[in-house]
Amino acid sequence: MPYLQQVAIAADNLGYYGVLIPTGKSCEDSWLVASALAPITKRLRYLVAVRPGLQPPSLAARMAATLDRLSEGRLLINVVTGGDPVENKGDGIFLSHAERYQVTREFLEVYSRLLKGEKVDFDGEHIRVEGAEVLFPPVQENGPPLYFGGSSEEAIDVAANQIDTYLTWGEPVEQVAEKLAVVRQRAEAQGRKLTFGIRLHVIVRETEEEAWAAADRLISHLDDDTIAAAQKIFARMDSTGQARMSALHGGSREGLSDWVRTCGQALAWYAAAQAQRWSATRNRWPSASASIRRWASKTSSFPAIRIWKKPTSSPI
Repeated sequence: MPYLQQVAIAADNLGYYGVLIPTGKSCEDSWLVASALAPITKRLRYLVAVRPGLQPPSLAARMAATLDRLSEGRLLINVVTGGDPVENKGDGIFLSHAERYQVTREFLEVYSRLLKGEKVDFDGEHIRVEGAEVLFPPVQENGPPLYFGGSSEEAIDVAANQIDTYLTWGEPVEQVAEKLAVVRQRAEAQGRKLTFGIRLHVIVRETEEEAWAAADRLISHLDDDTIAAAQKIFARMDSTGQARMSALHGGSREGLSDWVRTCGQALAWYAAAQAQRWSATRNRWPSASASIRRWASKTSSFPAIRIWKKPTSSPI
């Protein structure tokens, strides 16, 4: 915890907008970490990852409202459906890909209505509540903003209907533009307008040559056993987004090297083997969006931190 406190204080002092606190068996509990760090920071927002199905939506809504008050309105929620069947079963979730997204839709309907101050009766396929309500409201009107990423048809439908900010991996620019166009169109059909975010791993050095050299050194440390172990984990996943990412490098070291120089996203295998607990969002000036577009085609990655810009408008 002292290390996480140092990171949070540094990010707060440097003007970063927020940090992601992921969920999963390789992570500390996202709710508890955020509640421990919020009191020692002033402006930093906490994007807490939440997996529908692990807790009732009424409990999640009360927790979100409480943490939003404790942090004085600095809570954000990252909705994670979960793409690893093995980890899901360890948490007691024995549902198919389609069923998990159905749970997510039902969860978000109840959760969002509760944070808007409604008293909710709901009878779905997976979730049922009667007379559910949140008595102590959040600071942010209608609750903390909802972030969400997913590339399947089910995921895009969830985003279009229920999410505030849609997130995507750092895929090639053309693929990102195509996917965001679909999400935007479906949201507009529902009378909704989303903001967008992209996950990029960045290496910062004094020159571009030094940055590429650092990326090459990191990739050189990927031994065959590490690659095979990560590929085994990826193979069991039913995540469409992960499948899209794996297709970019083709499962080979050479493919990864080519991928780094065309997509700006390195160390997919290495990142999977490491516990990535933090992401930081720097609140930069408007011209930063152009830099992000350039990053998507030529920058490199680092396995310990994930950086993206606070969305002010559509980046693509």
